[in-house]
Amino acid sequence: MHLSQRFGYLMYPLVFLVSLSAPKLLAQNSTSAPAGQQQSSQQPENPQQEQVRLAQQAQARIRARREQRIQRTIEETYSHKFEIYGGGGYTRFRPGNHLQHNNEAAWNAGFTDYIRPRLGITGDIRGYYGTAFTGLNPFNIFQPNITEYTFMGGPQYRIVRKEKWAVSGQVLVGVAKGIFNANSAQLPGTLVGLWPSGTKLTVNAGVPIDYNLSPGLAVRLTPNYWLTTFGSTTQTKNLGFTAGVVVRFGSR
Repeated sequence: MHLSQRFGYLMYPLVFLVSLSAPKLLAQNSTSAPAGQQQSSQQPENPQQEQVRLAQQAQARIRARREQRIQRTIEETYSHKFEIYGGGGYTRFRPGNHLQHNNEAAWNAGFTDYIRPRLGITGDIRGYYGTAFTGLNPFNIFQPNITEYTFMGGPQYRIVRKEKWAVSGQVLVGVAKGIFNANSAQLPGTLVGLWPSGTKLTVNAGVPIDYNLSPGLAVRLTPNYWLTTFGSTTQTKNLGFTAGVVVRFGSR
């Protein structure tokens, strides 16, 4: 009986130590659990969120591929060194100092050599044909035919370069040959108020606008301002446009 009492007294500290160490052992066991068991306790991702994420990734890939394709087309289109163009046009021209402006039809052709990716040198020729209205005169000549030819050159600079269209600016300087006869017998046009025939300085400023059909082919519309100096005066209100086809070739 005496020994059992002593053994009971010794059990009390042992039970106390075990009660203190049990929570720590349980915590260590929970932290040392396998990673797979920890992940399995997490909630799975919402299926709708997963679909949204996948759709966003697909759209990003599509946009990236489209941007790459557009950039390749732009590089292929504007890496050509040469372009030729031709077509027709229209202008309003004043054929004499005291005469009204008349309508003229035109043709034009040109060639551009791009010495830089955006900068080119252009040579251009044009022909304009119209009918002047001279009013009353002692020769009874009222609607003589008139013609002007221009031979010009100058810089052309591409301001905007897109996949489908481009906008440039050009300034051309040269000479204009005017044929202002009053009739088929080459009666001088000055007798009915026309400018004297001759070759004079001319300047043309235009804004070529291209719509690309392919990297090597485009259609072009060019609004332009045309300054002439017939009759020792300056004609500053000649406005019109040209339109035609552009063919690009060669590599820089």
